[in-house]
Amino acid sequence: MASVVLALGLAGCGEGPADRQRPLETFTAEEIYQRAELELETQNPEEAARFFGEVERLYPYSEWAKRALIMQTFAYHRDRDYESARAAAQRFIDFYPADEDAAYAKYLLALSYYDQIDDVGRDQGLTFQALQALRRVIEEHPDSEYARSAILKFDLAFDHLGAKEMEIGRYYLKRGNYQAAINRFRVVVENFQTTTQTPEALYRLTEAFLALGQTDEAQTAGAILGYNFQSTDWYQDAFTLLTGQGLRPEAQPTGWLSTVWRQTVRGEWL
Repeated sequence: MASVVLALGLAGCGEGPADRQRPLETFTAEEIYQRAELELETQNPEEAARFFGEVERLYPYSEWAKRALIMQTFAYHRDRDYESARAAAQRFIDFYPADEDAAYAKYLLALSYYDQIDDVGRDQGLTFQALQALRRVIEEHPDSEYARSAILKFDLAFDHLGAKEMEIGRYYLKRGNYQAAINRFRVVVENFQTTTQTPEALYRLTEAFLALGQTDEAQTAGAILGYNFQSTDWYQDAFTLLTGQGLRPEAQPTGWLSTVWRQTVRGEWL
């Protein structure tokens, strides 16, 4: 790599014009690190990442190199260069697995996926990767300052996946493909019970089952909805649908929803 000239510009350093033309290799690790910090402070994360990388390149076995690597990860993330942030975070984890900043590196790695989660209409591969990375922070560093934030983001990402299933289910329901819609809403009820998507999923199941004439399943869906989410508009709408056909939200003894009823309402898991 060609020599890079470092224009330090640090307050209080007292460097003259000659210093500003010195090759980067003639500065200490601390001086280059300070320049990188200055670039961060002046909202130039791309340059900050470059200078942090130079610390690691020129002084690879120093304590400054370790500090620079975790800060380079942060700078890349600040610059929304998520791929480079992931690479830098993984290098830190590989090189310094027992370091006190390893938890932060894993958290930044998780954020590099989480912050790329787009609207529910797109592929959710990044959401799965975010969940895996966030779970790693939670399980491997439960007492760290990052665990609580990771838990909150995990719940939001998990809800995001449930929302994706709901979007597809509503698409099928709107087009009268009731069985395909039911399959999607079932995934939400069985696999995403703790998300905010569950009340609507139960209402949509009530709606779809009534459209197919499967009244037992519709009543059971309404019963689960009423037991767990009675104060929601989704239950009121389901109640109106059922009573409009002379039915009531009552759990019936057959069907897969009867198993959900026994597990979630009566606590019978065996």
